[in-house]
This record gives sequence, structure tokens and C-alpha cells, in this order.
Amino acid sequence: MSGHSKWSSIKHKKAAKDARRGKLFTKLIKEITVAARLGGGDVNANPRLRTAVLTARQNSMPTDNIDRAIKKGTGELEGVTYEEVAYEAYGPGGVAILVQVLTDNRNRTVAEIRSLLTKHGGNMGAAGSVAWMFQKRGLITVERAGVDEDRVMEAALEAGAEDVREAGDILEVLTSAEGFEAVREGLEKAGVTLASAEVTMVPSSTVTITGKPAEQMVRLLEALEDHDDVQSVSSNMDIAAEELERLSA
Repeated sequence: MSGHSKWSSIKHKKAAKDARRGKLFTKLIKEITVAARLGGGDVNANPRLRTAVLTARQNSMPTDNIDRAIKKGTGELEGVTYEEVAYEAYGPGGVAILVQVLTDNRNRTVAEIRSLLTKHGGNMGAAGSVAWMFQKRGLITVERAGVDEDRVMEAALEAGAEDVREAGDILEVLTSAEGFEAVREGLEKAGVTLASAEVTMVPSSTVTITGKPAEQMVRLLEALEDHDDVQSVSSNMDIAAEELERLSA
């Protein structure tokens, strides 16, 4: 799973430095709106909304934007209705890909996702073709350089993490989807700097790729992540950390 985890930490760093912050805000607003629509506007009673709001605040989204998104979700303000759709696909080298989107026009979005896949050496899969390879989990990564790994492991496990393991130059902290917030909060209280933290679809096995397929796969992931309707992309690629760093620079 190290390729998936390393990509998660890289994309979070890019988002933090992204000059196109408006694009990131658009994705976060969609997630807040849908979370509020499905589970209500009370962050204390709606775990998905609480996670979305916390992520928005960590990315410096103004409180007014967050409040408006919640009210659009609960119907207090007029807004667009978004539909949640998951697309299953294969990338270069036979890598399995799961693309989760929020869209107000399913036909437009599926055509655009299919076009991106084709352009970068991938193809759309049938329903059920790859989803079985993924499980919804909390995934937190910590850069190993300069950290007390025993303290990270102790804080994570005390907070309810299921597993902590080494993956190259990062530590992977795995949690249940329900226990994600408690573990993230426990690590932050312990003073641990997180490279990335998200509830995502984690692969049960990986496909090792290198060379041209690896380069194509990274370009495909970047293109999918950049699409306005795409909320998250998961894959079971495993690319050596050094190669992944070079390709995503």
C-alpha cells in the first residue's frame, strides 16, 4: 500500500501550496454541502460533516464559506444538488483505480472522466470490476525523518489505530473509518506533524509499476485529481518512493 500512501502525502503537500486554492475550496464546499444534506447540519452529530469542516478549516477556508455550504446542504439556502458517483477503472500497467465524484451532471462527468482515462493510457471498467479491491479506511501518514517513531506508534494505538507500519520514508497509520477522527486528534495532541490525513478507499493488494507505465499513471492521477467534480482518487499502484517523488515533482 506504500504507493497509495505516498501519493496521499504528496497530493496533500501540493494542495497546501496550491496557487489555485479556489479549486480546492470548490471541492471542499461540495463535500460539506453533501455531508450536511445526508446527515444534517450539526457537526457534533454528523461525523462526515465534522471531518469535512475540519479539513476545510485546516486549509484556511473562511468560516462564512463553511456556514453557507452547510446551509445549502440543509436547505436553508438555495443551492445545487450534487450526486455521489463512483467510477471504476484501470490505469497503465493494470493498476486498479476508484474515482469518487460529486456532480450535478452525471452524463457530462462520465464522458470527461472516460476521456482523461483514454488520454493517459487507462480505460473505464465495468461496475464491480475493481471496487472489491478497496475498503473504506482512515489513512494518516507521518514523515519518518526527525520523529520519534515509538511515540507516534504509542499515541496512534492509544487513540484507537488499527495498525502502524513503516512504508519507506513514511509511517502509515491505519484506522477504521469511524475511528479516524479520534486517531487524528490523538496524534495532533501528542504533537505529531501529519503529512496527510483522510478517510479513503485503501487497496487490499498492490500492483508494482515502474518506467513509462509509472509515469503515465502519475499523470493520470494528477489529471483526475484536477477535475472539478472529482473528490478523491484511490489506486492500488505501488511505485518506488524515489521514482514517485521524481515523477510528481
